[in-house]
Amino acid sequence: MAEGGFGRRIGCRRHLLGIAGLEPRAIAGVLDLAETYISLARQGGARDVLRGRTVLNLFFESSTRTRTSFELAAKRLGADVIAMSPPASAMSKGESLLDTATTLNAMAIDVLVVRHDQSGTAALLAQNVDATVINAGDGAHEHPTQALVDALTIRRRRGTLAGLTVAICGDVMHSRVARSNVRLMTMMGSRVRICAPPTLLPAGAAAWGVEVFTDMRAALRGADVVMMLRLQRERMTRSFVPSAREYFRFYGLDPEKLTLAKPDALVMHPGPMNRGVEIDSAVADDLAHSVIEEQVEMGVAVRMAVLDLLVRQV
Repeated sequence: MAEGGFGRRIGCRRHLLGIAGLEPRAIAGVLDLAETYISLARQGGARDVLRGRTVLNLFFESSTRTRTSFELAAKRLGADVIAMSPPASAMSKGESLLDTATTLNAMAIDVLVVRHDQSGTAALLAQNVDATVINAGDGAHEHPTQALVDALTIRRRRGTLAGLTVAICGDVMHSRVARSNVRLMTMMGSRVRICAPPTLLPAGAAAWGVEVFTDMRAALRGADVVMMLRLQRERMTRSFVPSAREYFRFYGLDPEKLTLAKPDALVMHPGPMNRGVEIDSAVADDLAHSVIEEQVEMGVAVRMAVLDLLVRQV
C-alpha cells in the first residue's frame, strides 16, 4: 500500500500526509473506527489506549477547530499533549525546520501534528523525525483529516458516499480542503463538481476527474451535497474577485440558489465561515440542510480514530 495507510489492519504505515496514497479500504477503516468514538467524544469520556505517548501540536498557522480537536482527541485517548507555538520557540530566533526536527527527535515525541503555510512541510518533517507525522494542513496541498471529517458527516446522513453528487464551490485554487475532498470523494464513488470564478480555478483542474463549472447555478443543479469554501485572502497575492458583494451575488450560497440542489441536500463548510461572502446566514443556520455544526462535532471522533490507527496499532 502507498505511504499514508493506517495501522496493521490496513497497511502498517506511520504517517498521514494526505488522502493521495490511501485506498478506499483504508478510508472506510478510519470512518468505521471513528463511528465507535462518537459517543465517547460526545460524553467527554476517555480511554487509555495512548497512555504514555506524547503528541506535539506544531501549528505555524492559526487554527481553532483542527488544533482544538486534535488536542481533545489525544487527551481522550490518554496521551500527553504539548502545544508548541512557533513564534515562542527557537524557530522565531532563526532555527531551521530541520534543526527543530533534530530537537524533536531528542525529545522522543511520539506524534507530531503539523500545520504550515508551505506545501510539503509535513512530508519533509516525516522524512526527518522519528515520530509519526499527521498533516493538519500544508499550504494549498492537503488537509486529510478534514476530508475524513466531511466524509464521516456525509456517510452518517446518507449511509454511503458512492453515487452522491458533491458540489464543492468557492475558492478552489487556494483550498487544501477542496483538494483532499476531491481525492477522497472520487475515490469513494462520488460524482464531484467544482465551481469557482475563472480566477479561482486552479490550472489543470479538469484533470482531477471532476466536472468543472464557473456557473454556480449549473453546478448546484441536482446536487446531494453542497460544500462551500471561504475566500482565502491570506493566500492571495492580488485581487481575484471584484468585491465581496459581487462575489456573493454570483458565488454565495443563499436560499434561492440552494433550491437548485436536491430538496434534502446537505450544506457543508469546513470553517471558518465568512457569512455574507460565501454563505448566507439563513442557509448556514438552516438545520434542515446545514450539517456545519456536525462537521465540527465529528472532528474529535475522526482524529481519535486517526491517532489510534497510526500510533497504537503500528
